[in-house]
Amino acid sequence: MIFKKKEEEVIPIDYKYSEDRIFHELKEYVDNTYDQHYSQNKFQATEFILDSGHGEGFCIGNILKYAQRYGKKGTKEDARKDLLKVIHYGIIALHNHDKEKN
Repeated sequence: MIFKKKEEEVIPIDYKYSEDRIFHELKEYVDNTYDQHYSQNKFQATEFILDSGHGEGFCIGNILKYAQRYGKKGTKEDARKDLLKVIHYGIIALHNHDKEKN
């Protein structure tokens, strides 16, 4: 259970959709991508794509790809990983959006 402060009072948050567990799992998933082949020489290919100005299309394209593929390839665990990829690319898209807007 996660707690938040409200005017010096700590109130527990009762997540209805396991958000706390999923946030933790998502962080582990993202952390692992930094150790995989996606990160060569401490740079990820995504960085080059974002830096070249193609980040929005790249991220939205990958969100669509993994959402479309969900449940159609492999096991239920593979489908679950597709959803984690959708969320991860959503985070990268938000980062890119904020960077471009600031």
